[in-house]
Amino acid sequence: MRLCFLVEEQYRHDGMPVDVIRRLTARGHRVDVLRPGGSLIRLTDTVRAGEHDAWVLKTVSGGPGLTLLEGAAAVGLTTVNDARRIRGVRDKVLAAVLAEAHGLPVPPTYAAVRAEEFAALPDSAFPLVVKPADGSSGRAVRLVADRGQLERPGPAGPAGSGMLIAQPYIPNSGVDLKVYCLDGELHATERRSPLHPDRPALEREVPLTPEVAAIAERTGTAYGLDLYGVDVVLGPDGPVVVDVNDFPSFRQVPDAADRVASAVLRLARAGGRGPAAVPAPLAVGGA
Repeated sequence: MRLCFLVEEQYRHDGMPVDVIRRLTARGHRVDVLRPGGSLIRLTDTVRAGEHDAWVLKTVSGGPGLTLLEGAAAVGLTTVNDARRIRGVRDKVLAAVLAEAHGLPVPPTYAAVRAEEFAALPDSAFPLVVKPADGSSGRAVRLVADRGQLERPGPAGPAGSGMLIAQPYIPNSGVDLKVYCLDGELHATERRSPLHPDRPALEREVPLTPEVAAIAERTGTAYGLDLYGVDVVLGPDGPVVVDVNDFPSFRQVPDAADRVASAVLRLARAGGRGPAAVPAPLAVGGA
């Protein structure tokens, strides 16, 4: 098969996807790598039917790669994940709407262009977790204890650079649970929360409870993804979904590179139609 990987500079030397590309090449497949953030791309020669069996995206949320992937899908090319679904998790405003519509356990979510606008929230909403709507890899996420901190310059970017979202902080142990879905199988790892840098660093595979597994499966169905990760916080009222990622790192997953390579090939042969490719219908109106 001939595959096209869209890889931005941030992931140029990252094991995911570099090791996956090596595995595919070793199996005799041709893999072309495009770097949308650092190279000239001639669209008429690159994005055309019949050139590749599938396109795969590994870029940051706000990067230019998704537009190219959507262009490939627009001319009928297979994409992994489904290009029509990826924006649903990369835009955190849209992701919050979809999560609420599908009944996923998520915190109340507020959106604004300027962080100061969140000062209108009631006292009960604080402390807040504020982050850019197009953020990824924990970039520019900050914990805001009170209204006064909203007026201080933060890492989320200046007004006019994009939407921000805010969610009430869920009390927890300082550890995030990352659940990865790889070709229909779920794996869970614990990792130190970026909101708790004072805690000792850790990253280890852990057992997955039936409750969290069910939430992860519902998340894949809601967003229509085949390869994805779910960030879960174990709060006082149970598991809460705080983020969803398409094509995550799959760190601590045994034989991840080989298994991702196999999943990419399977989805490419199936035209990108995996078990979670069609989201469950939204409920409209009353029951």
